[in-house]
Amino acid sequence: MKLILLGAPGAGKGTVAKMLTEMDGSVQISTGDILRGAVQAGTELGKQAQAYMNAGDLVPDELIMGIMEKRLQEPDCEKGFLLDGFPRTIPQAEALNVLLDKLGIKLDMAVNIDVPRDVILDRLTTRRTCSNPDCQAIYNVKSNPPKVEGVCDKCGSPVVQREDETEEAISHRLETYNEKTAPLIGFYENEGLCVTVSATNSEDVINAIKERLAA
Repeated sequence: MKLILLGAPGAGKGTVAKMLTEMDGSVQISTGDILRGAVQAGTELGKQAQAYMNAGDLVPDELIMGIMEKRLQEPDCEKGFLLDGFPRTIPQAEALNVLLDKLGIKLDMAVNIDVPRDVILDRLTTRRTCSNPDCQAIYNVKSNPPKVEGVCDKCGSPVVQREDETEEAISHRLETYNEKTAPLIGFYENEGLCVTVSATNSEDVINAIKERLAA
């Protein structure tokens, strides 16, 4: 399957992507991961991207598209892929269409995971992340706390609240999403590819995707 996962921060895109990869061997591709991969590999595009990231600037679309083009041609994408957190804007979606045409790839659908704002705020403000960069295990103080408060079960490092997961920071991220990324829902509806699933349970989202793929 070849899917784009849309939804606000905290809607559960990462969880759904992980469950889908286990289902049919598709690979999860997030912009952050491929940028970090290109930087670590020391590719020319990676070096250019790192210069922007080090300066605290957004990596330009044409650079992201160059890295994405290379990533989509890697052998593990042949079984399918799930784009998580990309595209983020209409220009990126238009550039992605051009790239997919060039590579002869056809998308199955764009899945919009629609979760109420109060649920997102509750999810993200109670989320905690392992501070060890090699671990990054995620917990939730309500639904999935570490066995020892403040200590990662997996590696024993401190578990912290990320700076971008305070209520103020999340509200700002949601505003940015509504302004820049939410218009993608209309974009993919016009293409006849968008499926909106209003669900707070990842299993329900998976079932809706399975139904659509089988139709």
